[in-house]
Amino acid sequence: MGKLNGRTAVITGASKGLGKAMARALAAEGARVALVSRDAQLLGGVAGEIGAAGGTASVFPADVTSEEQVRELERAVAAQFGKVNILINNAGINVRKRVTDFSLEEWRRVLDTNLTAAFLMCRSFVPHMTGAGYGRILNLTSTMSHVSLPERTAYSASKAALLGMTRALALELAAEGITCNGISPGPFATEMNRPLMENPQLNAQFLANIPVARWGRVEEIGHLAVYLCSEEAGFITGTDILIDGGWCAR
Repeated sequence: MGKLNGRTAVITGASKGLGKAMARALAAEGARVALVSRDAQLLGGVAGEIGAAGGTASVFPADVTSEEQVRELERAVAAQFGKVNILINNAGINVRKRVTDFSLEEWRRVLDTNLTAAFLMCRSFVPHMTGAGYGRILNLTSTMSHVSLPERTAYSASKAALLGMTRALALELAAEGITCNGISPGPFATEMNRPLMENPQLNAQFLANIPVARWGRVEEIGHLAVYLCSEEAGFITGTDILIDGGWCAR
């Protein structure tokens, strides 16, 4: 019996990278997974992988920065799976520029994707969890909610705000048996980082700044997400877990 048998999970940004890894991990533990992103084709590939492994996953293409599309997403997921027990807000983008080079549209796009989308998703799916005595919300907050780097003004602002939202929501929902936690990933071996990993000189320089001297494996995020969504983690809420190889401990 899987740790998440009978649970339904909605995961945004599930078409690749960490979202895909978490979707596969939750499905392997028995959760029915609603895969959300704007790329239906990539989502179909993830759903196919999960199905081939014996899991249950369905594709729900949506732009989670759109209030209308999030409301329609909630209706579509409810029609297929019923009540949702787990929500993972993973969708995110980054624009790397000096603050003086940012356009207002770029700034708003980063905050809408990384912060406002999580609000819209919580507003639509928290009602599924209330009254059941169990619910799990995970927000992908990033190490940039704790520390920062140059040219990360919008990204760091959005992720720090998401961490604040996570704490407030945990307090708001604690009496319902719903936990809300952040996961702050450090450097992981994802598609986004492949160009850096494939450059021997840049890769060596980057690894020199990671205390454990390696990239994170996406499966490690999956294991953490499963634990935080399980019954065993019911006393963990309102916090943020760094999974960064010691990056923020320096």
